[in-house]
Amino acid sequence: MAGTLGTPPAPAALAAKVRTLGPSMTRSMQRVAEAVAGDPAGCAALTVTGLAELTGTSEATVVRTARLLGYPGYRDLRLALAGLAAQQQSGRAPAITTDIAVDDPIADVVAKLAYDEQQTLADTAAGLDTVQLGAAVTALTTARRTDVYGVGASGLVAQDLTQKLLRIGLVAHAHSDPHLAVTNAVQLRAGDVAIAVTHSGSTGDVIEPLRVAFERGATTVAITGRPDGPVAQYADHVLTTSTARESELRPAAMSSRTGQLLVVDCLFVGVAQRTYETAAPALSASYEALAHRHRS
Repeated sequence: MAGTLGTPPAPAALAAKVRTLGPSMTRSMQRVAEAVAGDPAGCAALTVTGLAELTGTSEATVVRTARLLGYPGYRDLRLALAGLAAQQQSGRAPAITTDIAVDDPIADVVAKLAYDEQQTLADTAAGLDTVQLGAAVTALTTARRTDVYGVGASGLVAQDLTQKLLRIGLVAHAHSDPHLAVTNAVQLRAGDVAIAVTHSGSTGDVIEPLRVAFERGATTVAITGRPDGPVAQYADHVLTTSTARESELRPAAMSSRTGQLLVVDCLFVGVAQRTYETAAPALSASYEALAHRHRS
């Protein structure tokens, strides 16, 4: 698995990894992950046997969880837990909860939402595979055209990306109508790019056009909170966003969109860097064309 490769994540990234990878774990692995994220100091003091007993799992499950989270073994995970506990004890952990109650004062709502947005951005940044991101940027930079698929809140993100690409002179289209998305995907070929935006990773109206584009030879990209979801099987490159926590007053679409927009901005800036000689004049021209609409 990807979590077993590369440099182990820093202690501060541990909670982000748990939130991102938790849904793809077995239930027993989830218990281990939730325990270490919830009480890093307590778990750092436990042997692999002790943590297995605490979570009602096996030593093998504890080791597999550590490796999935990006650590070579349980010893490395314990070191990260100790580091995370030290950070929390130094006062760096937030003092507020992100759960919003019906009777919360508006000032508390602002504080909780602001914290949750910050956490979503931090989690997304920590879990984003920069190799995959770079490959997606390369594909976009040389694409004949780019189609972006998304419905609902993800459709707004798809529109945001296409507007950014259009402003620097690239050919891009956003599709929220599933029929139109498929009929356009049929026209794609090698050298084109198709991007699916779906937090759940299982939105059929988004997966279908991505599948068609994949089969037509286009380079395909998935922006999703579920890298193990059905959308990934048709994606050449997967860009993972933070797995948002849902509540009655805050559906996942709100915070998931925050992570998606960060990925979109990273893609856009990466493409603008690669195409600066043409992107800068195009961006300047678009500003000038719209300037009169902003004058009083």
